[in-house]
Amino acid sequence: MTTQQNQIDNVLNLLYKEAKNDRYKIIKSLAESRIRPIQPMDFKDVFLSISSKQGTYLKQIIQDHNLKNIIEFGTSFGISTLFLAQGILKTGGKIITTELIESKAKQAVDNFKKAEVNHLIDLRVGDAMHTLKNHSEPIDLLFLDGWKDLYFPLFKLLEPNFHKKTFVYVDNADMNDTQDFLQKVRQDPKYHLNSKYNGKVFLITHK
Repeated sequence: MTTQQNQIDNVLNLLYKEAKNDRYKIIKSLAESRIRPIQPMDFKDVFLSISSKQGTYLKQIIQDHNLKNIIEFGTSFGISTLFLAQGILKTGGKIITTELIESKAKQAVDNFKKAEVNHLIDLRVGDAMHTLKNHSEPIDLLFLDGWKDLYFPLFKLLEPNFHKKTFVYVDNADMNDTQDFLQKVRQDPKYHLNSKYNGKVFLITHK
């Protein structure tokens, strides 16, 4: 393993330690928002991260299929982005990632710098429907892990940039909004959905 891969692993280990209190922060956020709809800002201090098993799987997909052009919806504090970065270190790729909450984005950039991969990542702050609106380059991997009701509109926004070997990784597939998204995609005959991790993750590919 290279020094840079080790550096990323060191930062990931630190971030996972910080994320151990996520469960309590989520409960607190849900309690505070019980009299109104839940908003992204309710989770401004919560990692909401993928597992290390998922991260390793993402990295393997990138390396096994030589994926270079990666788009991520939902940076949070950067855990998933760092796994993506480990993948593209092998393929010579680049990452465009998006985060709605500015304070999270700033911390994510700091984490990318600590891992010495900031030069590989273009982090765009704001509503992804706006920050990705004019994207016109081929997409090898789209990673969906942001606000669930935006999965389908974002998928349709970026679909013109898909090609026959594009992968779409869908996290939190067991949530209601995500199930609605998957059902819509399933109706399109050109896509195939593969379930992973007990239905909590789906991988969308072309048939």
